Amino acid sequence: MKTFLKKFLKCGLLGWCLEIIFTAFSSLKKRDMRLLGKTSLWMFPIYGSVCLLGPLFKSLKSLPSYVRGSIYALCIFMGEYLTGNFLKTHRLCPWNYERSRWHIGKVVRLDYFPVWFLAGLLFERLLSDKAS
Repeated sequence: MKTFLKKFLKCGLLGWCLEIIFTAFSSLKKRDMRLLGKTSLWMFPIYGSVCLLGPLFKSLKSLPSYVRGSIYALCIFMGEYLTGNFLKTHRLCPWNYERSRWHIGKVVRLDYFPVWFLAGLLFERLLSDKAS
């Protein structure tokens, strides 16, 4: 249980930090040089739950990184879809992608595939036995 909690906290913190950085850089499109990033408290357990993919990370380690990253991105899309719809049902969803051309149900953006591809590989590295 202690190990699970440690991995959950590491994933939650990494996800939060990545989201803050990502949203800060998106402010460049608006020419806002303050680079303000933001996230939601709801996102911590969502990012933390990536630690549940640990067994998947281990079972896929022999595959090339482009295959692993693609599988992780698809898993993240599924998690984003499920959690987004759950939060949306309760009017708590902190994101809404309806303005994006590539959205699914307003809670998934297909054009974020490269972002989730890289994030999945980063989480894999964070949870690898070498990193612990």
